[in-house]
Parts: sequence; C-alpha cells; structure tokens
Amino acid sequence: MKKLLYLLSFVCVVQSMQAQNFPVLGKVIDSASGQPLSKASAFCQNTTFGTITNNDGLFYMNLPNGGYDLVISYTGYEKKLVRISNTQANKDTLVFVMAPQDNSMEIVAVVATNEVADGWNKYGKFFSDNFIGTTPNAGQCVIQNPEVLHFFYTKKRNRLKVTSKEEITIINNALGYKIRYQLDSFSYDYNTNISQYTGFPLFEELDSTDEAKQTWAKNRARTYLGSRLHFMRAMYDSIVTDEGFTVEKMSSNLKNIKGTDITDLYDSSLYTADSSGVIVNWDGRYRIGFKRVLPEKKFLQEFKLPANSNMQVTLLDIADGFVIEQNGYFYEQYDVINSGYWAWKKLAELLPYNYEYE
Repeated sequence: MKKLLYLLSFVCVVQSMQAQNFPVLGKVIDSASGQPLSKASAFCQNTTFGTITNNDGLFYMNLPNGGYDLVISYTGYEKKLVRISNTQANKDTLVFVMAPQDNSMEIVAVVATNEVADGWNKYGKFFSDNFIGTTPNAGQCVIQNPEVLHFFYTKKRNRLKVTSKEEITIINNALGYKIRYQLDSFSYDYNTNISQYTGFPLFEELDSTDEAKQTWAKNRARTYLGSRLHFMRAMYDSIVTDEGFTVEKMSSNLKNIKGTDITDLYDSSLYTADSSGVIVNWDGRYRIGFKRVLPEKKFLQEFKLPANSNMQVTLLDIADGFVIEQNGYFYEQYDVINSGYWAWKKLAELLPYNYEYE
C-alpha cells in the first residue's frame, strides 16, 4: 500500500512538472529540394534555450510555460522567426521551409556606402556605448570577436551602419552570461541622435567559482528589479503596485510633464486576462516609476538629473496595446517604444526570459 501511495505521489509530481512546460518539435527543410537541413540552429531568442537539427532536420525543445520568439537560422539561408507559446493550440511538428538568402540588395548597399577601413578603432567604443550600454555592468562586458563587425558611414545622410555576417560573442562578467548575438542591423542617425538595432541574442551561463556565482546572482537581482521584464511579469500577475511600480497616463501634449495616476490598472477597459495571456489595452504615452531601487548615479549624470533623484522613470509610447505571456514576454514589441531608464539599460542589463528572481 505504501509503495502504491508513493508511486501515485511520484506520478502526480511528474505530471505537475510537465504541466509547467510545453514541447516544441520542428523540422527544417530546403525550399527547393525539400531535403532536411542538418545542424541548423534553433533557439528561443533572449533565453538560454537552443539546439541544432539532427540528420533528419528535426529538433526538439521542452520550454517553460510562456511566450518566445523561435529563431531558425542556417548559413546561406534567410532566417525564420515565429512566435510560440504554451497558450497556442498544440501542433504535431512545426515545419520551417528555408529559402536561400538574397544578397543582391546587400551588395548594392555595400557599393553605395563606403566601408570604414579602421571601423573598430574609429567607431568601436561608440558602437559599444549604444549597443551594450554605458551602465556600470557595461564596463564589465567584452566583445570577444570585434573583427566580425563592419562599419559603414554615409556622409550624405550622416548615418552610421554596423553589420555582421557572423554572430557577435559578448561576455557579460557582471551578470555571468555569454551572449551569442546574431545582429541583423545597427544604425545611428547623427541628425536625431537616435540609435536602432535588431537582432537575436542567445544566452549561455558562465561557469566559475561559487563566490563569483553568488556575485552574479546579486547583480542579476538588482538588474531585474524595476526592469521591463519585472514590470511585465507584475502586470501579468496583477501585482504592479505591490511590486513597487507607479503608472501615470501622460498628456498628448509633450510639453505637459504632469501625469495622471491610473487608479485601477485592472479595469476591464484597460486589462483583460484570457487563454492567450493578459491583454493590456493602453494607447498613447505612459510614465512608469520604480522606487525600490535607486537610479544609477551614472544615469543621473548622463541625463543631467538631480543627484538626489529617488525614482527610476521610464516613458512608454504605445501604438495599440500589447499582450503579456506568463514569463514576461510580450508582443507586439515594436509597438511599445521605451525612453528614459529602460532605454538606457541596453544589452549589458538584459536578462533571459527564463531568469527567475529569488
């Protein structure tokens, strides 16, 4: 009888653990021949989850519940990007049909724009400041292979463009991660002082001493508190105020810096929870404050703010709402534009979606 009870208990535990995850099975094939592509890369960007296809073009991942951007890449082929989630209807196998990469437009772009011969020496620090960041953590980040970066400057448009055909390898010694970043594009407009970049990061845990791991854990926790990931998870769990955030609706008049507190963040007109996640029906500009962790002194210095400022402040410009998944992933991300503290915290402050705050 005791053995039976133990077995039943064990089965229940296993089923409970499985309920917190969902399987992803995929197949990668060539568009022309239909033949499987082995050793294609399959990973969920902004996580530590990645693998490669076998000889039959198949891959498998077992992911914690939530949302992810699944990236499929293979040398010489166009990348594939698909949003996946445990809330989506189950499918047997996801099939990815890969088409050869068209380099004609890239050739035209390179011909039309002169590459800077000593690009890294001239623009390397500037690129790092706008890609990795200028936070204290950024000072502990190292790009291991800067030679893969190519710098192009267009005098007529006064714009810098950075490209890379190979993934960039960044070691974040502050948070204990190796980041393999597939850079799609980076550009900086000197007329507007606006930088934009897109790409796909995959995280790997660094290995070191127990002392170093304890330091990383503390740094990760500090980075997480007040971050966008923290805010999105708090919104999903309906504990925004409890977690230390404030939310204000801002006027459409940009000169008016006074906001209006949203008294009920979970009013049905603003917040809906259903099987696909939490739908946040925001539109316009919002100010997010966080007091539990003081803003970095370097941020206050760079933006010429009072040294006694006691709140992290971020502005969100939202086109048409967004949906949050269980792990803090949200979409459509390009419709949510950050400025202020979250925008200042770039790649050096990025935590994977499977990070767990303790």
